[in-house]
Amino acid sequence: MPTALVTGGAGFLGSHLCETLLSRGNRVICVDNLETGSLANIAHLRDPDFVHINVDITSPFFVDEPVDSVYHLASPASPIDYLRLPLHTLKVGSYGTHNAIGLAKHKRARFLIASTSEVYGDPKEHPQTESYWGHVNPIGPRGVYDEAKRYAEALTMAYHRQQGVDTAIVRIFNTYGPRMRPHDGRAIPTFLRQAILEQPITIFGDGSQTRSFCFVEDLIDGIIRLSESGEHNPVNIGNPDEFTLLEAAQIVQRITGTKAELIFEPLPTDDPQVRRPDITRARELLGWEPKVALEDGLRRTIEESGDGRLTGLL
Repeated sequence: MPTALVTGGAGFLGSHLCETLLSRGNRVICVDNLETGSLANIAHLRDPDFVHINVDITSPFFVDEPVDSVYHLASPASPIDYLRLPLHTLKVGSYGTHNAIGLAKHKRARFLIASTSEVYGDPKEHPQTESYWGHVNPIGPRGVYDEAKRYAEALTMAYHRQQGVDTAIVRIFNTYGPRMRPHDGRAIPTFLRQAILEQPITIFGDGSQTRSFCFVEDLIDGIIRLSESGEHNPVNIGNPDEFTLLEAAQIVQRITGTKAELIFEPLPTDDPQVRRPDITRARELLGWEPKVALEDGLRRTIEESGDGRLTGLL
């Protein structure tokens, strides 16, 4: 039985990855100190082949059993989290990545780093290809997250080139689905929470900035395919269907039947104006592309989050 270690395994994406790996016959070691993750996300994984280890990966840690693959997903990822924890975010990207990839090297395991579309910053190329180097403000409020991920990518490639570690880099675009935290500050959980509670739906700026939203089931499929491939260079995983935030809010209004009105607030500093992945490499290398359309994914998110009223998001 192959063993997979998932850092950040009690988070939104990590818990879905743990769940899917278990269903595929893997033993899964979840490493998470619950800084932004939650035991509630993994409470249903009552399986003898699943274990949770509560450690802070910014300090060296060791696992006393064979490991075949390491998925390094640990990091504060929402604006609320990395603005609250700027130094910790940088440490997770540096020390945390060093410790996770060091473990993979010791175990001779395949290592996958979860990077982000934020490495592109406020891009001057649209859609974003993996060859684009980005347009990032390193000293702005978002810089702690953007640069932590850019550094983690550089560290991963250094370990691959100098130490021969078998590595992969996935650049994750906006993802949504069940187990999102309702107050993490990102668009989809915020829109859904506000719509269901009949609160004004908050849109920053005029709502013309664009995002591409990928359902979590599709994303996890892409991550596993990349880990099981032989690819070492970055690969975008996301949904290329592009929506303005105003359009996304209006879709949420329609499918929830809310009477909540839209309100507009000032745009946050360095908020990207466009975001859309070019997934040509994912299609060609992995045979992957997303299957779930935004409206279908939102309906599934509502249905799978509790009693049909997004209990898990309120």
